[in-house]
Amino acid sequence: MSTQHTAAPRESTPAPTPAPTPAPDQPLDLAAPWGAPSRTVDLDGPVHYVDFGGPDGCDDDDAPPPVVLVHGLGGSHLNWVGIGAQLARGRRVVALDLAGFGLTPSSGRSTSVHHNAALLSRFVHRVLRRPAVLVGNSMGGMVSLLLADRRPEQVAGLGLIDPSLPIPGQRPDPQVAATFALYAVPRVGEAVLTRYNARYTDRQRVLGTIALCFADASRADDDLIGASVQLAAWRRTTPAPEADFLGAARSLLAVLRRPRRYDALIAGIDRPVLLVHGELDRLVPVAAARRTAALNPRWHTAYLEGVGHTPQLEVPGDVLAVLEPWLETAVDQKA
Repeated sequence: MSTQHTAAPRESTPAPTPAPTPAPDQPLDLAAPWGAPSRTVDLDGPVHYVDFGGPDGCDDDDAPPPVVLVHGLGGSHLNWVGIGAQLARGRRVVALDLAGFGLTPSSGRSTSVHHNAALLSRFVHRVLRRPAVLVGNSMGGMVSLLLADRRPEQVAGLGLIDPSLPIPGQRPDPQVAATFALYAVPRVGEAVLTRYNARYTDRQRVLGTIALCFADASRADDDLIGASVQLAAWRRTTPAPEADFLGAARSLLAVLRRPRRYDALIAGIDRPVLLVHGELDRLVPVAAARRTAALNPRWHTAYLEGVGHTPQLEVPGDVLAVLEPWLETAVDQKA
């Protein structure tokens, strides 16, 4: 769950300037209550992921392809606790933190979407050692598409949940458009994020993100909010959280500024694709999803009424209801 989108927090009273406190320890096993212990793999620096496991024999060559869950901009492995354990009843499921997000420090690595696509490729090779289904939300959808374009032999299928897509001719949400316009400007974006992070508590920032990404904030899970606050507190102590976030955001915007090239990349992907999109998404309008789906008629699609940018958190049961049958019919039968 992102804590960097500068939406007005639900608890909007500015926090008093806190006294200096020791940096919190890295909060491992935040997803353990949802059946996903923390793991770490070294890919030119630590990469944190959580393992939801799978049924007996899930790593055998003839088992269904494993699933890698890929979070969005400012998000983490916690974005997947609503669906990971259920998916793992039928196959191996893991959720990683991309470089500069969650519990994966950038450690000198670029946080751009292109570099994180390369990191995802290395992760699939090292951890799973076989083609995987990439299920990505928001920026994670873009990262997954980039990998499917570059290394199709590593990808068994793509589940795109409100992915970052071109929106030519569409008018974005005014608040979102203004925020990302500021992010794009060197030094201005850094100043905006630094001021935002200093002004609001970790809990306020988490609630602000929920208000932006959910159509109905009352659907947010209280335990997940608590875990997200712990993670936000730790991320604030990392060496350059603003630079990590903006490096990713600016690279994402650079891809979206060349819609014809991005459209061509998407059209060239020959793997099974499921597109799931919330009809009330303020960050990626549903019109962008419908446009991309019309350009790719082989895709399976599902549009969720009354749902925002993170359906897997807001209505996990609805996402599972379309994702699991697609995995069994479109992916497993072709593997």
